[in-house]
This record gives sequence, structure tokens and C-alpha cells, in this order.
Amino acid sequence: MAKPVIAIVGRPNVGKSTLFNKLIGQRLSIVDDTPGVTRDRIFGELEWQNRKAVIIDTGGIEPKSDDVILSQMRRQAQLAIDMANVIILVTDMKTGLVATDLEVTQMLQKSGKPLVLCVNKCDSVGEPSPDFYEFYNLGVGDPVQVSAVHGHGTGDLLDQVFEYLPEDDEADEDETIINVAVIGKPNVGKSSLINYITKQERSIVSNIAGTTRDSIDSKVVNKFGTYNFIDTAGLRRKSRIDDNIEKYSILRAKMAIERSDVCVIMIDAEIGCTEQDTKVAGLALEAGKACVIAVNKWDAIEKNDKTMQNFKKRIATDFAFMSWAPTVFISAKTGIRIDNLFTLINTVAANNAMRVRTGVLNELLAQATTRVQPPTDKGKRLKIFYMTQASTKPPTIVSFCNKAELFHFSYQRYLENCIRNTFAMEGTPIRMIVRERGEK
Repeated sequence: MAKPVIAIVGRPNVGKSTLFNKLIGQRLSIVDDTPGVTRDRIFGELEWQNRKAVIIDTGGIEPKSDDVILSQMRRQAQLAIDMANVIILVTDMKTGLVATDLEVTQMLQKSGKPLVLCVNKCDSVGEPSPDFYEFYNLGVGDPVQVSAVHGHGTGDLLDQVFEYLPEDDEADEDETIINVAVIGKPNVGKSSLINYITKQERSIVSNIAGTTRDSIDSKVVNKFGTYNFIDTAGLRRKSRIDDNIEKYSILRAKMAIERSDVCVIMIDAEIGCTEQDTKVAGLALEAGKACVIAVNKWDAIEKNDKTMQNFKKRIATDFAFMSWAPTVFISAKTGIRIDNLFTLINTVAANNAMRVRTGVLNELLAQATTRVQPPTDKGKRLKIFYMTQASTKPPTIVSFCNKAELFHFSYQRYLENCIRNTFAMEGTPIRMIVRERGEK
């Protein structure tokens, strides 16, 4: 049985994301005093009294706004409401009851879902202010006074919430989940890809650069396996980042790379490879992640029999530092080659977690050093005594030798290529570490 779902809903700037972060125990959702920071649905997991539930943070609802982004935020909130078993309606003690609170309440009551009223920003302990009692006018039962910043009242809030939730079966999920971060510069189609794969409006899609701010997790189960896709904010040049919210977004994107197994690096086929694309790829390389280069919007360009071949040559030149990463040409809009993308994700994830026995590695080392002699310097020849794999994700090979300074970078690259070709380690970086004999 799936875990029960809780949705946090309310008008802008009442502290929904602060409450969300407090309940899940980590800073997953961006918090700022600017209204409308959260736009998409952010999923987290909480545990209370040995029971677990999925909790969703939503963007602030403006019921009567015609703004493009605000209307899509309202749509995202509605999807969360439809999924939820119970809804936490968040209001603001400092501003008091306002007309928008009434409009949001009426919208939620139409859903027929149980409502728990949370009056946030009750930062002082003790008897509530007389203004607290005006929230009874919403007609949704006894309000709970909470301070999301300090954590006061969150236990009482969860007690009320879990009264409405069904008991969840403790069925352990043994499936292997591959975490996939979709990264790239703004407007390359990351959110469109997530929406196509999940078959729902999981992320807001707009031509406005910077629409996605938080890193959004989406679980996907299909014939290829079980995945957690992470939609990230577009990564721009530092000189183009002009506000704190975007700085937080980029920090979340980098955190998403760190917790992923595979990075799908998206490139816009209409624009081609740019310097920023290579910098984004560099972040995945530094983190040691398996990588797939996905050229999106392939349906939107005019093609002949050499278009793909020429594009691959350009990628080979611009991404020479990660020539091991496979390339797939897709369309997030029409679904072209999305199956191929899943196949590559599985392949590179397996290669990133590959482990090679020490005996096999040293057989390869003997053959490689016979074929190409190790370098010498001033009559002193490099001797490599043995190699062993220290860890996976990425595969990390430690070589023990007589003199580390003789182990030239070019010879390390030669041995890396031998390992890569022998074991078909497509899509994963290999880290080479050199140790002198006797060195810990």
C-alpha cells in the first residue's frame, strides 16, 4: 500500500515552505520573504509516531489571478489537492484573516478532503492572542497555533493530521531506484522531459527562463525499472545571477547532482553546444556521476542525412573532457527516443557501480605495460606494482608504484582507456589515484 499523502496549501507568503522544511527535517524547499518563491509541487517524507507519510509543498494560491505563472502554480496546487488524503491549510497570524484565506478555504472545501487549519507565525508561547480566534470564521474546525520557524505546535498539528490518515502497510520497497538528475542551462526542456516521462504536469513549463526554482523529485516506474527523476533549475553564468532566489535554486541544483546516480545533461538542438553546457557537464564530472548527453528539441530542426553525424562531431569536440558519455537525440515534446534514453540510463548507472576484481585488474596492467612501456625520467623508470579498485560510484582505481612523480598524466590516461575499453565502462568517469609503495 502506498504511503498516505499530506498537502500544504495556502495563499502566498504564509510560511508553507518553512513549515514543510520543519516537518521533513531538512531544507529541501527554498524559503524567502518574496511571495511566490515556490512554484511547483515539492515532495518530501515525514515520520510521526512510527507512521510515515508523503508531504507536498505547493505554491501560494491566488484564486483570481490571470498571470501565466500564477495560474500554473494554482494548477500545480490543485494537482496536490487531488492527490492528498488530508490538507493542511496554512494562514498567517501576523497579517490576520484576509479575503484570500476565505477564497482558498472555499476552493479546498469543494475537494471534500479533510482540512486541518494551521495558524502559522504564532511565535510567542502561552495563551494565544485574541486575534487568533478570528480564524474560527473559516469554519473548518479548531485552528492549531504553530511557529514553523521555531517548531512550536508542530506536534499538535501532526496529531490532528494523522487522525485523518489511513494506516499504512509496512511493505518494504526492495526495488533498486536509480536517482536521475536532469541538468542543463535554462529553457532546454528539462521540465518538459519530466512531464513527458511522468505523464502528468509535474513541473510548470514556460518559455520564461528561470521558471523552475526548486529541485523536484518524481518517482517513475516503467518497463525499464524504477527511477527518481529530479528536475532542476537552469544553471546560468554567475554574472547573470541577480537575486537570492536564483542563488538558492542553483544551490539546490548542485545538491541534486550530488544525490543523483545519473546526470542527464540536456542540450538545446536549436542552439547547439555552448560554453555554459560544458560548464554544467563539468559539475557532473566533478561529482563523479554517470552521464548521458541528451540533445533535446531534435524534432524542431531541419535535418538531412548528415545532421546527426555533424552534431555528434561538435559534441565530441566541445565535450572532449568526457568523451566516454553517450549521446542520445530526443524530443521531450513528442517522445522521440525516450526509450533509448532509459536504456542508456540503466547502462551508465550499472557501469558507475561496476566493481572489477584485483586479479583481473592486474592481468590487464601486465598486458598494458607490455604493450606500452611505463615512462622514464633521468634513467629512472616508473614501476607499477599493482592496481586495485578502492570504491564505486565512480569506479576508483588505486595504483601503487615506486615513484609517483614518474606516473605522468598521459600514462594514467592510457591505463584508464585500457580499463574502459576492456570492461566497456561507457557513461562513467574513472578516477585514478597514484600511491607510492609504503604510502597510506
